[in-house]
Amino acid sequence: MGGWIVLAIVVIVVVAWFVLTYNSLVGLRNRTQEAWSQIDVELKRRHDLIPNLVETVKGYAAHERDTFEAVTQARANAVAAGATGDPAKIGQAENMLSQSLRSLFAVAENYPELKAITAFTNLQEQLTATEDKIEFSRRYYNGNVRDYNTKLQTLPTNLVAAPFGFKAFAFFEADASDRDVPDVHLGSTPAQVPPSPTGVPPAGPPTTSTSGPPTA
Repeated sequence: MGGWIVLAIVVIVVVAWFVLTYNSLVGLRNRTQEAWSQIDVELKRRHDLIPNLVETVKGYAAHERDTFEAVTQARANAVAAGATGDPAKIGQAENMLSQSLRSLFAVAENYPELKAITAFTNLQEQLTATEDKIEFSRRYYNGNVRDYNTKLQTLPTNLVAAPFGFKAFAFFEADASDRDVPDVHLGSTPAQVPPSPTGVPPAGPPTTSTSGPPTA
């Protein structure tokens, strides 16, 4: 009789451990997926801002066609990568987009009069806020991926994870330095400003400076 009681206790303990382990894996997986969805929202917001930014700068530097085409193509590649849902591909495409944005802001640096354009400064501010949110979401997502993947690889949790199809998530390896949008110094030092496409001489250099959005 005593043996049956011991066996029953052992079965109950094993079942309870299995249920708790399975539920904890589901919770970690759902939290990681939710964290990724936050990144996805902010990346789409970033993609939505870029066409307006390009058009605004183009109004003052229409001859910089190569730069505009590079940004447009990099954005298209980032959107396509986002559709795959693969963090590795998305991270690579977003890094390329950040590099092209650096070129765009370098062009804008040659046109101090852009500083006085409300549309341009508003887009800068929105892009800054978006990049900050992407960086925060990326850190949160990668933290959850670390915890979840560790669970999958650790005994005895992996005895439950493998048979029930729990798969590891990839880290979002967007390099912070590659996501920097360069500072746009519209300062007091005179710049070599190309002729205005409208034929109107460009405005003189202002006395303050504006910085581009920080990293994401």
